[in-house]
Amino acid sequence: MAAKEYTAEEVAKHNKEGDLWVIMDGKVYNLSRFVDLHPGGSNVLFAESIAGKDATQAFFGLHRLEVLQRPQYARLQIGTIRDEESVIKAPAPGELSRVPYAEPTWLVSGFKSPYYTEGHRKFQTATRTFFMVVVGPEMIKCEENGQRISQEVVDKMSEVNVIAMRLGPGKHLQGRTLMNGTVKPEEFDYFHEAIVHAELARFGSRGAIEGLLAGAVIGLPPVLNYGSPELQARIVPEVLSGKKYVALAISEAFAGSDVSGIQTTAVRDGDFWVVTGTKKWITNGTFADYFTTGCKTETGFTVILIERDDNVSTKAIKTSYSSVAGTAYVTFDKVRVPVGNTLGEIGNGMSVILSNFNHERWMGMCAGLSAQRVVVEECMKWASQRIVFGKPLTSQAVIRAKLAAMISRVEAGQNWLENITFQMNNMSYAETSSKLAGPIALLKQFVTRSGEQTAKDSTQIFGGRALTVTGMGKVIENFHRTSAFDAILAGAEDVMADLGVRQAMKKMPSTARL
Repeated sequence: MAAKEYTAEEVAKHNKEGDLWVIMDGKVYNLSRFVDLHPGGSNVLFAESIAGKDATQAFFGLHRLEVLQRPQYARLQIGTIRDEESVIKAPAPGELSRVPYAEPTWLVSGFKSPYYTEGHRKFQTATRTFFMVVVGPEMIKCEENGQRISQEVVDKMSEVNVIAMRLGPGKHLQGRTLMNGTVKPEEFDYFHEAIVHAELARFGSRGAIEGLLAGAVIGLPPVLNYGSPELQARIVPEVLSGKKYVALAISEAFAGSDVSGIQTTAVRDGDFWVVTGTKKWITNGTFADYFTTGCKTETGFTVILIERDDNVSTKAIKTSYSSVAGTAYVTFDKVRVPVGNTLGEIGNGMSVILSNFNHERWMGMCAGLSAQRVVVEECMKWASQRIVFGKPLTSQAVIRAKLAAMISRVEAGQNWLENITFQMNNMSYAETSSKLAGPIALLKQFVTRSGEQTAKDSTQIFGGRALTVTGMGKVIENFHRTSAFDAILAGAEDVMADLGVRQAMKKMPSTARL
């Protein structure tokens, strides 16, 4: 049935108690029975500037568009204004934002890129559509309630091989159908993977990103690269299918960045290891079935895949971000593990762990920059619609300066990231380890510090709304509360800066002089 049409004059007649209509974005809403239910009280609705009039500006000064889309509010609409079209719309699945700097330039009409092809663009559209329809709503829900991502969503992710793609190009993709065939396994490169990480980070749900099996992204590569064929055949398929979960268990209360200081021990007993010790801050640990674990053995640091049993216990750790991430304290109490579960050579575990650090740090920056870009978009929207002293926030030079700084940081990081990603696509694994460890470490330090400053600037732009978990500033609040994690995970910020410079100093030519 076509919506009934009204004129603004007809709506204006309904401006009293028991008979209250308003106009919002060309649509007519009957709020007569809603008055007493309004969270802000009835006085706001009977204000002279709202009752019977166009309340669009007033509404969007207080609420997000998603409020109007909720069923209980959407059904209050009784018609539309004649000859007036609704112009404020939520993005359709897969649709790009038209807000300046809300998208990287390679996605913006009229801009060119030396890195991305039309195939990458098609993959991005398919990925964003899938995440908006299938994954995003679950992320937002679980971010709020702290519960683990549902198996149903994990199964749907596995069907299009999101878990496998987050591990990057490689043999593990062979024979798989990626994102419903949008890209062939042999064509999948690091730019495709970067798209997956970036799209996951667009929902303002930092804890949920980790909860979407980030443990597999960092815990499974050692099995893929160093596990025996028998171990790989048993573990890899069930993890990539989302039936089993893996966590990387390295850090301890006794050892963070100093991996050599771990105290978890593995003692040889015939064909078994007996593992005793504790691990802390383990992502996905509360629901992991396997733990890729760093242990101290008689011959040195060794990595062992430990399967959960009665002698493995986990306890949730309360962190700044949602418990959906499954961050855990893990205890191994004389766990017997087959020697065949050893990853790599005994005593050579450091190389096993270090081999994936570059990828882990790069992955974090793909997501981190995307999250910062979402913050830029939120601030651009808010500064345009928020009216202060009779003018939009953007009329204030100090606000424009903050926006300029935020944009500059995210664009600089994006270009640096794309250059490194291009090198990854065109270097062998050995070259990447040799030449990119330093640049990736410096990029991580740059992006995380940029994020910290952007968190501060965006909070100032949103003011008090940036302090509330729900409502207009909820994305800013989440980012401000959780962005510091990126400065710690996969290598502390200061350690990364030092690593980058030390790597550079190793390559200083002896003949270089002023």
